[in-house]
Amino acid sequence: MPHSRARPRRDAGRGAGTAGRNELVSRSLQSAEHCLGAQDFGTAYAHYLLVLSLAPELNDDVKETFQYTLFRWAEELDSLNRTQDLLGCYEQALELFPDDEVICNSMGEHLFRMGFRDEAAGYFHKAVKLNPDFNDAKENFYRVANWLVERWHFIMLNDTKRNTIYNAAIQKAVCLGSKSVLDIGAGTGILSMFAKKAGAHSVYACELSKTMYELACDVVAANKMEAGIKLLHMKSLDIEIPKHIPERVSLVVTETVDAGLFGEGIVESLIHAWEHLLLQPKTKAENGNYEKYGKVIPASAVIFGMAVECAEIRRHHRVGIKDIAGICLPTNVKFQSPAYSSVDTEETIEPYTTEKMSRVPGGYLALTECFEIMTVDFNNLQELKSLATKKPDKIGVPVIKEGILDAIVVWFILQLDDEHSLSTSPSEETCWEQAVYPVHDLADYWIKPGDHVMMDVSCQDYYLRVQSISVFGSEHEMDVAKSFTKNKDFLSLGNEAELCSALANLQTSQPDAIEQTCVLESTEIALLNNIPYHEAFKVAMRKVLSSLTPEKLCLAMDTHCQNNEMRCGSGQNSSEQSAPEPFYVLDVSEGFSILPIIAGTLGQVKPYSSVEKDQHRITLDLISETNHFPKETLEFWLRHVEDESAVLQRPKSDKLWSIIILDVIEPSGLIQQEIMEKAAISRCLLQSGGKIFPQYVLMFGLLVESQTLVEESAVQGTERTLGLNIAPFINQFQVPIRVFLDLSSLPCIPLSKPVELLRLDLMIPYLNTSNREVKVQICKSGQVTAIPFWYHMYLDDEIRLDTSSETSHWKQAAVVLDNPIQVEMGEELILNIQHHKSNVSITVKQ
Repeated sequence: MPHSRARPRRDAGRGAGTAGRNELVSRSLQSAEHCLGAQDFGTAYAHYLLVLSLAPELNDDVKETFQYTLFRWAEELDSLNRTQDLLGCYEQALELFPDDEVICNSMGEHLFRMGFRDEAAGYFHKAVKLNPDFNDAKENFYRVANWLVERWHFIMLNDTKRNTIYNAAIQKAVCLGSKSVLDIGAGTGILSMFAKKAGAHSVYACELSKTMYELACDVVAANKMEAGIKLLHMKSLDIEIPKHIPERVSLVVTETVDAGLFGEGIVESLIHAWEHLLLQPKTKAENGNYEKYGKVIPASAVIFGMAVECAEIRRHHRVGIKDIAGICLPTNVKFQSPAYSSVDTEETIEPYTTEKMSRVPGGYLALTECFEIMTVDFNNLQELKSLATKKPDKIGVPVIKEGILDAIVVWFILQLDDEHSLSTSPSEETCWEQAVYPVHDLADYWIKPGDHVMMDVSCQDYYLRVQSISVFGSEHEMDVAKSFTKNKDFLSLGNEAELCSALANLQTSQPDAIEQTCVLESTEIALLNNIPYHEAFKVAMRKVLSSLTPEKLCLAMDTHCQNNEMRCGSGQNSSEQSAPEPFYVLDVSEGFSILPIIAGTLGQVKPYSSVEKDQHRITLDLISETNHFPKETLEFWLRHVEDESAVLQRPKSDKLWSIIILDVIEPSGLIQQEIMEKAAISRCLLQSGGKIFPQYVLMFGLLVESQTLVEESAVQGTERTLGLNIAPFINQFQVPIRVFLDLSSLPCIPLSKPVELLRLDLMIPYLNTSNREVKVQICKSGQVTAIPFWYHMYLDDEIRLDTSSETSHWKQAAVVLDNPIQVEMGEELILNIQHHKSNVSITVKQ
């Protein structure tokens, strides 16, 4: 008999097995707790894994302890650069707790720090879906969403004119016979779908960003075109025939253009496309079916420029003052913004910044007529190849109005074909900003009619470069007929101007001075130009130090003044006798700050700076020397602490800080991350009577109607995208908070007066509330679409800084509502403000 052997009963041995399992679980739990006590997180984690795999019913009981163990062990692995082990631990944890938003968020944070931003966004997004009220995950997702799907995608998709003109040009090309199409830099896939709707037989689209590629897949499927459009997650430069597409195409469509035209790599990608992916171009002599020939949309472009005066650009790119709150800036230090581009720069930096000139605060003044910089034919391979190697053209432009030369503003006309074109001019209302080339290094920036602004223009490194900007004065003889030219006849004039400039430099240079170039972010330059900011800190610091020991401060300040006079007179330091114990001042502002040097002028003070970059430290040393401080007066605190996270600690084992300066508001207009945690540590490190600056912050806001903010935050329906269903997919990445706004020039209608929304007290934390409601009176009927907000930072009860002032280096931010709220004058709305850690959320209750 085949089954004659006696089989054991199913439950035989179950009792013994259960007892053994329970014993193992109990021992593993004890071992895990013991390891936690000994801070052996790796072994504790292994024990918890065993417990949870053997006894899943204990998940809820040990969840919190397991999370703590995982996070501590992950920190250790991170510090040891054991990336694979770290990711492995999180994957194991998510198998056990697949719906745990805290573990998802933490996994995302680690991935983001490692540079895996696409993957990080996925985990943040999942954490928010699991718990929509999880503020840390929401904040993380909003920050990474801004990077993954840049805000210009929304603006561009809402630009009906741009969409209509691209659609018309693609439709015309396909109707003429260009039936096989490659879309380079597909984004959401809108141009590919235009081609398919126009009747193209074969459409291929490549997109490098994983997030945008996946988004395009969803969009194409939702529009029922997935069978007719092949999407490739790759660079166009990596596409091979027949590996990725079967044969050469007859039409390439692309919109890989930025404000400076070439910055997104259009020249390189089209050179590669003409050599490897496109059919040969049609010559003028040839007629017939376009299917046999290659063509690019856009066909060509003309780049234009204009010299302007603009105070807003000036204050962000040129340090225009020599004395800041009594501190002299040395002549041998040259401050530059990253947009400044030297011909000799080894590092490839985008040589321009961008502005929406129609909305720049304070406006601008055109000092020249608009002039042509260059043209480029995207259907001419030889011309594209010669762009990067061609010597710079010299351009001279006559000045038509007197004023301060601050920048060359650049835009272009994109000729899609012989019939359809798009202009990015400041006078056009389009989705594009303009490229701005700030002017540096002129002896005199004042220009007048009769002068000529001269510059070199090139496409070096495939970036549009406008360099060597100089002014040729009207007193020099020159043939005006040749003043606007781009040929070799102008070379002698350019050399003469360069020679004059070189001679002027020789006359003013000091052979014994060390020339130091200090590159600062544009917000750091705006901060240096912000005199009220530095004066306010000087007065507030003096008040605190006076209140601590008035006699010592007065004596020390008298000594300091005498020493300064002696140093200025003799050039030598006088030897001080027994110096009293100094006050300790710590500045942990983000980026470049001269506040420690200002503190050093206030008597017997030992200031500490937390700047990180070597060139910033050298510059601060040079400023100290110019102002007759010995180098050793200023300490660079990050040299004394093991890592940046330990920057808040005692200056000496037996000493505490008199003043700690914290950066509370980001230049973008948001509250700095972890600022309340930093304030809590700072309070423990202050001597009796010492202060944190700012001591408290008031947040203000108002209700506005702004169609601009709505359109820049989300795609509005299907009408603007010509009937294509794109909005629901890209709007998953919309962020309710818009940053880097200028309220002074934002197109909006105020519907209420400003109201105080929140108080953040860094010195007296019990005054802070985590949740409050604010009644807002409506003073004008309309639709509430957004709540812009800004801050008053109080250094003490009398001295405050306003982040919305004209001189502020801070921008403002706004909460954009999902759905507008219709309001009538006299009504009241209630705003609910929630404050958790460093995150603030604002919602409207009707």
